[in-house]
Amino acid sequence: MKILAPVKRVLDYNVKARVKSDQSGVDLANMKMAMNPFCEIAVEEAVRLKEKGVAEEIVVVSIGPIQAQETIRTALAMGADRGILIQTDTDPEPLEVAKLLKAVALAEEPSLILMGKQAIDGDNNAVGQMLSALLDWPQATFASSLEVTGAVAKVTREVDGGLQTLELDLPAVVTADLRLNEPRYASLPNIMKAKKKTIDIKTVDDYGGLTSPHLSVTKVAEPPKRVGGVKVDSAATLVAKLKTEAGVI
Repeated sequence: MKILAPVKRVLDYNVKARVKSDQSGVDLANMKMAMNPFCEIAVEEAVRLKEKGVAEEIVVVSIGPIQAQETIRTALAMGADRGILIQTDTDPEPLEVAKLLKAVALAEEPSLILMGKQAIDGDNNAVGQMLSALLDWPQATFASSLEVTGAVAKVTREVDGGLQTLELDLPAVVTADLRLNEPRYASLPNIMKAKKKTIDIKTVDDYGGLTSPHLSVTKVAEPPKRVGGVKVDSAATLVAKLKTEAGVI
């Protein structure tokens, strides 16, 4: 079985984001970049399936600038077999990403597409669902547990009321949630091995190109700074402030 694992290069979650002076977006100049945490969880799960003998090959694909090769190398060091970089200096919207991934899936013919439920930069949580619709494959989102037996995937997913268990006929699309696993740290020998693994550099035109975007960013701004609290000397004063100043009661 072949697994396709899309990954995205994003601003490291430990770094405080800075807004550009013209408020056109987040300033990424000289900032630490890393693999999207949910993508990392998906790659870890794919590697675990390979270690169990369920999967034979893991192909990692990323859409982004040439520097996204570093993100793919991270996935290769974790245990993936080869990578594909669809190089572009633009940040495609979710529908365009789904269309590019569909073209990759049709070319690679994986049995399972295992990806993060969302990227922490755009927080769209849309690519997995769109990709499933475009491919007409079954999907299971927010997976907290995954078992693959033969041509069937059993997925436990988190819903508002608790846990829901689904069985999907492969090929299928599964998106990983936070509690699916804890990603491993790549060992130094595996990091060295990853340098010898293949990364195919492609362009968006190799997979059908990009169409005119449907979405545009009008403004990006930092959230308002929180003001300090105040102490009150009685419950009556507290209630009065909640009524007149906070307006919550």
